[in-house]
Amino acid sequence: MYLSICCCFLLWAPALTLKNLNYSVPEEQGAGTVIGNIGKDARLQPGLPPAERGGGGRSKSGSYRVLENSAPHLLDVDADSGLLYTKQRIDRESLCRHNAKCQLSLEVFANDKEICMIKVEIQDINDNAPSFPSDQIEMDISENAAPGTRFPLTSAHDPDAGENGLRTYLLTRDDHGLFALDVKSRGDGTKFPELVIQKALDREQQNHHTLVLTALDGGEPPRSATVQINVKVIDSNDNSPVFEAPSYLVELPENSPLGTVVIDLNATDADEGPNGEVLYSFSSYVPDRVRELFSIDPKTGLIRVKGNLDYEENGMLEIDVQARDLGPNPIPAHCKVTVKLIDRNDNAPSIGFVSVRQGALSEAAPPGTVIALVRVTDRDSGKNGQLQCRVLGGGGTGGGGALGGPGGSVPFKLEENYDNFYTVVTDRPLDRETQDEYNVTIVARDGGSPPLNSTKSFAVKILDENDNPPRFTKGLYVLQVHENNIPGEYLGSVLAQDPDLGQNGTVSYSILPSHIGDVSIYTYVSVNPTNGAIYALRSFNFEQTKSFEFKVLAKDSGAPAHLESNATVRVTVLDVNDNAPVIVLPTLQNDTAELQVPRNAGLGYLVSTVRALDSDFGESGRLTYEIVDGNDDHLFEIDPSSGEIRTLHPFWEDVTPVVELVVKVTDHGKPTLSAVAKLIIRSVSGSLPEGVPRVNGEQHHWDMSLPLIVTLSTISIILLAAMITIAVKCKRENKEIRTYNCRIAEYSHPQLGGGKGKKKKINKNDIMLVQSEVEERNAMNVMNVVSSPSLATSPMYFDYQTRLPLSSPRSEVMYLKPASNNLTVPQGHAGCHTSFTGQGTTASDTPATRMSIIQVGDF
Repeated sequence: MYLSICCCFLLWAPALTLKNLNYSVPEEQGAGTVIGNIGKDARLQPGLPPAERGGGGRSKSGSYRVLENSAPHLLDVDADSGLLYTKQRIDRESLCRHNAKCQLSLEVFANDKEICMIKVEIQDINDNAPSFPSDQIEMDISENAAPGTRFPLTSAHDPDAGENGLRTYLLTRDDHGLFALDVKSRGDGTKFPELVIQKALDREQQNHHTLVLTALDGGEPPRSATVQINVKVIDSNDNSPVFEAPSYLVELPENSPLGTVVIDLNATDADEGPNGEVLYSFSSYVPDRVRELFSIDPKTGLIRVKGNLDYEENGMLEIDVQARDLGPNPIPAHCKVTVKLIDRNDNAPSIGFVSVRQGALSEAAPPGTVIALVRVTDRDSGKNGQLQCRVLGGGGTGGGGALGGPGGSVPFKLEENYDNFYTVVTDRPLDRETQDEYNVTIVARDGGSPPLNSTKSFAVKILDENDNPPRFTKGLYVLQVHENNIPGEYLGSVLAQDPDLGQNGTVSYSILPSHIGDVSIYTYVSVNPTNGAIYALRSFNFEQTKSFEFKVLAKDSGAPAHLESNATVRVTVLDVNDNAPVIVLPTLQNDTAELQVPRNAGLGYLVSTVRALDSDFGESGRLTYEIVDGNDDHLFEIDPSSGEIRTLHPFWEDVTPVVELVVKVTDHGKPTLSAVAKLIIRSVSGSLPEGVPRVNGEQHHWDMSLPLIVTLSTISIILLAAMITIAVKCKRENKEIRTYNCRIAEYSHPQLGGGKGKKKKINKNDIMLVQSEVEERNAMNVMNVVSSPSLATSPMYFDYQTRLPLSSPRSEVMYLKPASNNLTVPQGHAGCHTSFTGQGTTASDTPATRMSIIQVGDF
């Protein structure tokens, strides 16, 4: 046994190689004969144990799997060991007949990663001797046969091939040298003998000759066969038929219809009558296959097609034809007709999948990843067998180039490897989100005219990878919420979409850490991690927070690492009319202000400007002023926008000297909110008292709030400093008896002073605490500091106007006001004022003093 190994490695995948192995084995070997060890001869890497191997639909029975076997009844491969062995005795002659080379092929998939192309040549042994169809050959030869006349003899048959086949012929028992043997070869290499007359025959001298024809093969030792030739010498015709040419060449397309004329032979005989009438027939040694394919008309010599001509079976056929006359002792004439078949494109390409990737293909597979191993063949030859292959719609080509037609979007291509093998590989990166499954179709076309096509398809599913981060539908989400909302209120949703599958496409939401001022965003809003719904965690105030922004993070649950993206969410707080207008000018006491206007002020005199503030914005903060009561006589008017109150009657004081107007300030919110103030307008004679602002129609309209605030602040600071000074002095003067020695200002009233410049000290024991009438109604702990009845003069009552508990610290500012003897407090004023009467106080001084003190009390 001889082993010849030729390995051709082609890298067609990161873990897939193609190897060629050539073996030879003599015929007639018994069953179980080991031809070779595939794993050892191909130097294959050891595969996984059967327990660890499997999945993807591949065989779990062993490391070696036979994909294709041209003779499964003769050869097989052990699935575990990789031994190639015979299953029964191999007879080369019955297997390959006359083929010079007898070869079997196998395709083996080894270790799930390597393909071995195995060819086993069956070697011929000289186990067959040549044989003749019969033991004797009877021949009639006319004595008139001229020297050099040839007579074809029956050929011997030897099933062996090559050196062991038929090599030559020998002629024996020719004692007189009348005959010779000429051995010739046909186009297919077979040899046939011809008997040649060397000398003229004389029937009268010897009418019968016995010859022995021996056929020898080329074996060692050679085998032989013999046949006896009985030559009968007869009296012959004078002339034999003659063909126009000794040989003819005819070209005929394969698959020619039955009855197609091959050639019309013509042989002539110079004799007349029956001696010149010619009959045509195939020579006795013409093979049976030729007789099955062709027929000959015995009278006309017309040869027609009788069977199916197949170029792939035999491209050239030889027909031996003889012509003989009907005279006595005819000498036949011979010619050879060679029929050369023209190949027609009658075989479409054949596509076979040697291996197809099992399971889904990851979309992260790099370009060049192998999907399948394909073998494409065509039985035709020449241009009819030249193949062009591609993936339908793809850009890959094989063989002679790309096929015509528009290109497609299939991300696969074909790469030609070796011996009509092609690999289907990825042509570019895959994207499962674009297409999750492909129906890959292999198209093969030959070069015939017209060309023949074949297609074969297989499906490729794409496995998802986490290659897409979540993407928000917007980069900026604007949400709106009305102020004073309920905590937990739904504000809106964000949406991020991930086209990946399963966990790779499962999106969860969270808020990125940030602060609004010094406050964490997590105290403002929350997000549902599943659906992206955003909820308020607090009640918003438009006047404090008009809008704020934060970022929402969306990430998937992919492995090994998740992908993420973020979007900005802007929450705009919408103003709600939740703040009523507040009247700041003129200064109100118990929602009431008193205004004085000089007599004869004239028409259009600016009495005052009502100014209100509203913390709301927009329409909710736009204010309108109107007089709702007290202006039945239409003595005054108010500008609805500026709040200016002007006279409408030049002599309004003659109608009524005191007018009480009710002014209403309304915003434009929904619902509307308003504030009401009562303005008491009095008419005064002469000029306005000092401290009362003088206004007229030509005065410029400007904001009085700033100077008013500055004035009030200054007076408050002065009063605070004075009270601190008095408290310090009192503490120094009465340390021992722990009495309060307060200095009382000297008044010009005779009952209080007891004389000009006289001072009165108030002892602590002279002071008692009573509850004022006002605080009796309010049920509040407010103190009245009242002098003792032991005082000779009229008692003075000091009323705390600040609502402070008795435990208030000494640093608190306390406003003391004198009260009248009847322990009553004026109801209309919250500020401090005097109720003394006497010669030291005039009527004209009282309003001015009162006006000044009211401003201090409001602060």
